[in-house]
Amino acid sequence: MLDTHSSSSAVAEPPTQPSSGRADASAIADILGAPASEASAAPARSSFRMPWRLLTAAAVVAGSVAAYPYVKPYIGVGEESSSLDTMPSHTIAQGPLVISVTEDGSLVSAENVDIACGVAGGATIVSLVDDGAQVTEGMELVRLDSSTIAENVSAQKIAYEKARAAMIQAEKDHAAAVIAVEEYTEGTFKKELRMAESNVTAATERLQATRNTLAYGERMFRKGYITPQQLEAQKSAVDRAELDMGTAEISLDVLNRFTKPKMITELESTRDAAAARLDSEQASLELEKAKLDRLTSQLEQCTIVAPKDGLVIYANGRNRDREAEIKEGALVRERQVILQLPDLSKMRADVEVHEAKVDKIRPGMKAKVRVQGREFDGEVTAVANRPETNWFSTAKKYVVQVAIDGGTEKLRPGFTAEVEIFVADLDDVLSVPVAAVIEQSGEFVCAVRTEDGFERRPVELGLSNDKLVQITQGLSPGETVFLYPRGLLGDSSSGSDAGGAGEQPAERRGRGEGQGRRGGGGGPQGEGGGQGGGTQEGGQRGGEGTSRQQPSTQA
Repeated sequence: MLDTHSSSSAVAEPPTQPSSGRADASAIADILGAPASEASAAPARSSFRMPWRLLTAAAVVAGSVAAYPYVKPYIGVGEESSSLDTMPSHTIAQGPLVISVTEDGSLVSAENVDIACGVAGGATIVSLVDDGAQVTEGMELVRLDSSTIAENVSAQKIAYEKARAAMIQAEKDHAAAVIAVEEYTEGTFKKELRMAESNVTAATERLQATRNTLAYGERMFRKGYITPQQLEAQKSAVDRAELDMGTAEISLDVLNRFTKPKMITELESTRDAAAARLDSEQASLELEKAKLDRLTSQLEQCTIVAPKDGLVIYANGRNRDREAEIKEGALVRERQVILQLPDLSKMRADVEVHEAKVDKIRPGMKAKVRVQGREFDGEVTAVANRPETNWFSTAKKYVVQVAIDGGTEKLRPGFTAEVEIFVADLDDVLSVPVAAVIEQSGEFVCAVRTEDGFERRPVELGLSNDKLVQITQGLSPGETVFLYPRGLLGDSSSGSDAGGAGEQPAERRGRGEGQGRRGGGGGPQGEGGGQGGGTQEGGQRGGEGTSRQQPSTQA
């Protein structure tokens, strides 16, 4: 039995296996709980056996390594207590703090000559000068489609000539009607009046003659010189003369009382109607002439020339889509600006400022404008009342106009500009990096180094810029605060120091309140809600699901 055990032991121990390999195999066997007898008896059963336990152990180790990043937030932060010296920190000092807002923008001219479409109803661009081209006064800039307008001009010329012919006819008719009235009152009526009066006079004379003849005949009849028949004939002649005289008098009276007023009324009515028709035809002619002039002007507007020398800039807005941009074949509306000739001696920078920062900015604030390595002094001249429309983002941004001082002739519209607007210049204040402050349980806190490790310290904030935030209460000069302290203090989203799921950005307004960036290092912002900067150590501590507050340890 003793010899058999010795031979088995000799077979089980490979002569060339290193000692470290035996230790690893023993450790793996201990982890898996394998009895020593099974390990020693295995070589006796077979000369070769698949090392299933070794492969299983390797798989467990590999899986643990792969899962470590996901389970690390749940392991706790106690192991970090011995590494405070390796964490980034900042020693608090009292000094000046410049509060500014820095944004990127574009250069535009403060004064532009707008070249707009003057065609009613809009038109299609047929040809267009190149964007950025230098042009001289009188040079053709834009040619719009004029085919339809040219046809309308030809048709309108025909309508205009017809209206002119009708007006000429109306003028002649009116002139004839005026003459007819004068002709009757000054000619025809007087002639008829004379004839009527002459008839009355002749009838009176004939009546008197017949009466004389009848008186003479009566004397002759009494003397017997004429017969009774002759006397009766003379009496009949007197009766006819009296009738003729009455007829002549009636004709004269009818002429004066009825014929004259009727004829004058009829002639004046014809004259007035002709005058009205003349006015109508004249108005129609003027209307047709106005249409012709307007269409002729529209036809001229299809060719746009430069009103002065300058640089051509296409009037494409920041948010304009491809279909509406200025190019050949594009349809432009009436009064839509197509081109601009900017005044390069008066330039400004237009920047879009986030709604969280725009309340800080006022007209008259000084600024620095940096363009292509050059720096200019500037001043805020206007702040938009409404945000810019952006269909691709829910962030509200307001356009701030900053006038540029100095020679700007070499600058061009569209150049990218970095604008720094100076909001405030504070003297002798405490400030810390924005990455040193986080929000927990509705208050801002810092991790302050102590002799035993660190402590959680609530603080009150003042103004801030993109790097530093003013501390109005809670810290003292000379103290040291840790940057990105969420790994030390935990992530609280429900009023306790225990960590929640992800970082909750601060959204408090007013002086001493701020806002951190989601997924970043909890940077606060100053008055008006300016955003803080910084990312916590690869974004790990700002987004880990659960962490525990680390106890104070020796630094």
